[in-house]
Amino acid sequence: MELIPAIDIRDGRCVRLLRGDFERETSYDFDPVALAVRYRDAGARWLHVVDLDGAKRGEPQNLALVERMRDATGLKIQLGGGLRTRASLVRALSIAERAVIGSLAVTDPSTVGAWLDELGAERLTLALDVRLGEDGTPTIATHGWTKASAVTLAEAVERYLARGLRHVLCTDIDRDGALSGPNVALYADCVRRWPQIAFVASGGVRDARDLTALARVGVAGAVSGKALLEGTLTPEEMKPFLPAA
Repeated sequence: MELIPAIDIRDGRCVRLLRGDFERETSYDFDPVALAVRYRDAGARWLHVVDLDGAKRGEPQNLALVERMRDATGLKIQLGGGLRTRASLVRALSIAERAVIGSLAVTDPSTVGAWLDELGAERLTLALDVRLGEDGTPTIATHGWTKASAVTLAEAVERYLARGLRHVLCTDIDRDGALSGPNVALYADCVRRWPQIAFVASGGVRDARDLTALARVGVAGAVSGKALLEGTLTPEEMKPFLPAA
């Protein structure tokens, strides 16, 4: 399993949101480019970047900054935030190795399926962000996690299997940015049901014990932002999960 450091950008700053809420932002005194270099030097191969301004406005806003991050580090970039048209997707993929598609995967599956056909499954990650219902069923939330859909995680994954879906970033929303531990049971079920999908876990990672638990259930990767920024996951603890360390 590979640890993928996350950098969320808003107004050119490195920030974290609690459960995706723009009113619950923590700003960090790190230059995004310098932070990306730090993660590269620690041994990361990939960087997960979220353009929060783009997510809010529906169009990427920080591509120039992301390009500087890539050029300064040589890291492979997985980029999300505001990628809702083919034009914005193509621009993002001129910089990033892989683009993240969120709400559109639920609201417009025909378009996203066509993009998978055209661009190939290695260039796209579907962000399937879930909340658990009273019966434990993970159901997808959209539009910056502000709207509940009727689409379950299983329905969304099954919908795209025939289009060659390969990469899924799955976030348990209630754990995101909370340092409360990842939903290991959720990811274990995903890996068991769809072994052909490379699942990346997101939300709640605190320390090396959490990464070890995720590795044991077979996820391909784990995204972590806040734990790295606040030092609850130390550089020494990160090493076993960073291929270039």
